[in-house]
Amino acid sequence: MEDFDAVFRAYYDDVFRFLRGLTASETLAEELTQETFFRAFRSIDDYRGESELRVWLCSIARNLYYSHLRKEKHLTGNEIPEDYIADSADLTELIADKEIALQLHRVLHSIREPYKEVFSLRVFGELSFCEIGDLFDKNEHWACVTFHRAKAMINKQIKEESE
Repeated sequence: MEDFDAVFRAYYDDVFRFLRGLTASETLAEELTQETFFRAFRSIDDYRGESELRVWLCSIARNLYYSHLRKEKHLTGNEIPEDYIADSADLTELIADKEIALQLHRVLHSIREPYKEVFSLRVFGELSFCEIGDLFDKNEHWACVTFHRAKAMINKQIKEESE
């Protein structure tokens, strides 16, 4: 494995921007980025190289963000975490409740492109970020960031509607 300082320098900005897109808070993104690299340093021996190092770091960051939301009690149950979507064997379980499905589609209909299409391709089309990036002549990172921004827009609107 590379010198960890080199890993930190190479990927810090990517992880920070990823978290900044998720959190919409520069301060929280900074805290979570620091914690991401601390955890990655502690568990670098567990990195098996099955995915790109940047993807591994962003998955640690995403999990820290979800842990933060649960701890702060910002997850109300209406949010749709990506890892639930990605790990769900049957997506219809997620939208089986017609009321939730209708709310999701109503909110999805109101967000602008390309966010709407990227979210739909990821959730309903079950495409990878790489495949989505290829469709838009962009890279995988762009698709991932766009998806997370779309999800944040949807979650914000759902939260506002439920208040």
